[in-house]
Amino acid sequence: MDDTQLLRYSRHILLDEIGIEGQQRLLTAHALVIGAGGLGSPVALYLGTAGVGTLTLVDHDSVDLTNLQRQIVHSMARIGQPKVESAASSVTAINPDVRVVALQERADAARLDALVRSADVVVDCSDNFATRHAVNAACVAHGKPLVSGAAIGFDGQVSVYDTRSAANPCYACLFPKDAVIEEVQCSTMGVFAPLVGIIGSMQAAETLKLLLGVGTSLAGQLQMLDARTMEWTQILTARSADCPVCGARRSHDAA
Repeated sequence: MDDTQLLRYSRHILLDEIGIEGQQRLLTAHALVIGAGGLGSPVALYLGTAGVGTLTLVDHDSVDLTNLQRQIVHSMARIGQPKVESAASSVTAINPDVRVVALQERADAARLDALVRSADVVVDCSDNFATRHAVNAACVAHGKPLVSGAAIGFDGQVSVYDTRSAANPCYACLFPKDAVIEEVQCSTMGVFAPLVGIIGSMQAAETLKLLLGVGTSLAGQLQMLDARTMEWTQILTARSADCPVCGARRSHDAA
């Protein structure tokens, strides 16, 4: 690190759990962020300000006026721009050291296979179950930790799915792909603006902890927030023996 970087990251370096070595680890890390909307906004900004060396942002959508109620990485001047380009501009404006790869696309299974393989950690900030399951499957296949968040109305949830440990579940253990789940969207249900900031900030924190090897992650527990009362509920989770995603992976590894 040069003198400017030592000054920029001095408040991290002062932390015994991080120090120069930990900050250097962040500078060489690669985080893949799926979604550049409500959750992706604080994730991209905090990972960028923290100095994560490479951020790959994936989102097919463009900035719309209705996004600006909660998607703090965007602005009025960028309405109509691809969200990934808008987010990249905001991150770079704060920290030009970060390399931001902006991919305006809807990542399918084949694309995710390549993207996840090259990342150190994956952050799922998407807004639909199909994408979440595709991201989860790629993370399990490549043994990459997944930081997952969701927010709708006044309700949010966050967890880490890290199947590098045999005890930890994957996303599909908790939310089976073939389960009947009513999918709701912000356009019809609405979302409390600060909620995505709370959940997204927690995703950023879990991501940095994983990259640094600091503390204990949320793997094996699902944290759920009711923002009406600011009450958190914790559910302990375990791997499902018959999960078709991580169960199949475990059988393959054992063989």
